[in-house]
Amino acid sequence: MTDRQGIQMAVDGIDTGTPHSARVWNYWLGGKDNYEVDRRLGATMEELYPQIIEIARASRAFQARAVRYLAGEAGVRQFLDLGTGLPTANATHEVAQDVEPTARIVYVDNDPIVLAHARALLTSRPEGATDYVHADLRDAKTVLREAGRTLDLDRPVAVMVLSTLGHVADSGEAAALLRSYLDALPAGSYLMLCDTIETPETQAGSDEYASGGAMPYISRPKEIMATFADGLEMVEPGFGSISLWRPDAAGGTPVDQWGFVAAKR
Repeated sequence: MTDRQGIQMAVDGIDTGTPHSARVWNYWLGGKDNYEVDRRLGATMEELYPQIIEIARASRAFQARAVRYLAGEAGVRQFLDLGTGLPTANATHEVAQDVEPTARIVYVDNDPIVLAHARALLTSRPEGATDYVHADLRDAKTVLREAGRTLDLDRPVAVMVLSTLGHVADSGEAAALLRSYLDALPAGSYLMLCDTIETPETQAGSDEYASGGAMPYISRPKEIMATFADGLEMVEPGFGSISLWRPDAAGGTPVDQWGFVAAKR
């Protein structure tokens, strides 16, 4: 939960001398919530792996399209956004409540920089609700308990894990974590997931990213990522490059970020 004192403590505790993943991502998206150290690492990554800019933008576009689908065609009214990152245009609550004003959204992140900006995520339409939980997404028990103050966990929830799971290095642990959320939710819930697939280029980018001082972030083979949907019903067009998931225009260019939306039945 947020309050004025908590936000001020977060601002006071921000480390501006070490690159931060949320701020680097913000830089790639063309935002202003970053520091020189973030821009240096971001620029180095761009030189090494130019597609990173396309990936960042494709991830935000995928998020908007998938949320729009879930709030509209799938009829989902509740969203749990894990690893929220810094606020940007077309945030989950903006897209969902544009389709369905009664939608309820809970954002989750454990970074002080995100907490410091959390008020921008709490601008719900009066018919719906938004909240922010300052917690580690690995602590599913705490996250679900706090999210339950805003969401009705006996009704379907869309769990969103976007460009985040790479911080959980062990794939078995990552799969178990996803399952711990879905097992706590009823049939009709969804998992929306995307992350960078492993290629020689993305592996080199991950190595450079870690050597630049930021928290390590791994990419996974697409075959491993596909197993995160085991036991779920994949929504068409299935698992693939996120730029090709129900694109707004035909002829999208594939990027090395893959994802899916899948339902619990």
